[in-house]
Amino acid sequence: MSNRPGAWRTLPEQLTGSIAPVITPFTDEGAVDHASLANLVEWQLRQGSDGVSIGGSTGEPSAQTIDERAAAIRTVLKTVDGRAPVVPGTGSAKLDETIELTGAAYEAGVDAALIITPYYARPTQEALYVWYSTVAAEYPELPIIAYNVPSRTAVEIAPETVARLHRDVPNFVGIKETTKDFEHFSRVIKAAGRELLVWSGIELLCLPLLALGGTGFVSATANIAPAATKKMYDAFRDGRLEDALDIHYGLHPLVDLIFVETNPAPVKWVLAERGLIRSGHVRSPLIAPTDAGKDKIRALLDEGAGYLSPVTEADTIAGGN
Repeated sequence: MSNRPGAWRTLPEQLTGSIAPVITPFTDEGAVDHASLANLVEWQLRQGSDGVSIGGSTGEPSAQTIDERAAAIRTVLKTVDGRAPVVPGTGSAKLDETIELTGAAYEAGVDAALIITPYYARPTQEALYVWYSTVAAEYPELPIIAYNVPSRTAVEIAPETVARLHRDVPNFVGIKETTKDFEHFSRVIKAAGRELLVWSGIELLCLPLLALGGTGFVSATANIAPAATKKMYDAFRDGRLEDALDIHYGLHPLVDLIFVETNPAPVKWVLAERGLIRSGHVRSPLIAPTDAGKDKIRALLDEGAGYLSPVTEADTIAGGN
């Protein structure tokens, strides 16, 4: 028998498919550009994304204040207006900030919260259990999803810890796995049970994870190719494996593009060039792509052009607003 609460706004099983982890647009002067953010979210929904996330690694959360992040979440919610789930990143390296931002997101009406493992401190597995248990207990009606990204945090949440949280904490429903250790995916699902919702945050492991029983993806590729990313999920779900494989391999150049230089700088440059946002500005310590980086980005855009989502005049920030 499930021990899950019955008062959730969104059932966890509705949080499937391709959830787009959108960038946070800034003006050339560095302020959060809410008009560009709203335009970008509208385009994501028109392209078929199953949900929207803001404030994950691609959203530059560590370069923003809690108030800025909360305001961006509210802009996304207002723009989505109930048409798709909103699953923002609400984690920080500090517990009080994580609880504050998760609370702001909950009050605003999000469908779930994606919470990164606390970075830099390298907590033990027991400390991670206490961390997630504490946040989840503050908002028992809000589904909580762990975000495991050891390349950025220097700590990995172990399969046994995930299983313990899923067993003991009623609103701990899943995990976004951003690790290239594919064996880890399998061990997490085996330890926690197949009821656990598991998303891939590694672009080239999105399709393979579905074969293990994964829930979907929170893939940065959806920033520039949301329709193709969604179609890959749908093709696998519908049993059209060859179609899914065609998209998986077709997306390779766009995946490589994202990481020509530190994500999200290449993605922001592409979105600005295509007119979906006003500026490709990234906050320090990141910098805009170098000239050499831009040359590589252009070449990869040409190679992956067939999988880029179209942008019409009405989609652009000038045409749409």
